[in-house]
Amino acid sequence: MKSIWMAAVSILVGLLAAGLLELTSRPPRGAAIQLLPPPTPPPIRVHVSGAVAHPGVVALPPGSRVEDAIQAAGGLSDQARADDLNLAALLQDGEKIYVASRPGTAPAQGNQASPLNISNRQATDAATLLININTATSEELEQLPGIGPATAAKIIAYREENGVFQAIEEIQNVSGIGPVTFEKIKPYITVEGP
Repeated sequence: MKSIWMAAVSILVGLLAAGLLELTSRPPRGAAIQLLPPPTPPPIRVHVSGAVAHPGVVALPPGSRVEDAIQAAGGLSDQARADDLNLAALLQDGEKIYVASRPGTAPAQGNQASPLNISNRQATDAATLLININTATSEELEQLPGIGPATAAKIIAYREENGVFQAIEEIQNVSGIGPVTFEKIKPYITVEGP
């Protein structure tokens, strides 16, 4: 009986040794995982104009605010009317920030911006900022957020072909202006003349 136990133990030890040898001699499966650093998002670029020290396009990290853009443009000039701006508002790539001058002051040096320049961060003094879509020139329409030369031309062509807009919502009939663009420009447009 002892010899049967010895034989069983020997077989078991042999199988274990063979299994270990098989496991250690196998080539590794797959390749090692390389951990890469998370991608760095590209900077956003915004256009700062009006009563700032150095108007122009500035590059900022994502998550920047209007205040950061103004600081990147050299800060507010002495003529700036900063009360019109929400300095804590988050910026989006391609946005334009216009810093108005106080009444009775000359625009900042090098700034030829008209009072129609607006951004989606401003909604003050509606009487002077609203653009009448029935009479606006192409240049005036291009001051609206998301409206470029091609869309401005489409608005004018639509107006010439179909007559004046009766309500601001009708601008959505123009090719290329959908609900998203309309929501961006709605605070800045009117169909009533001064």
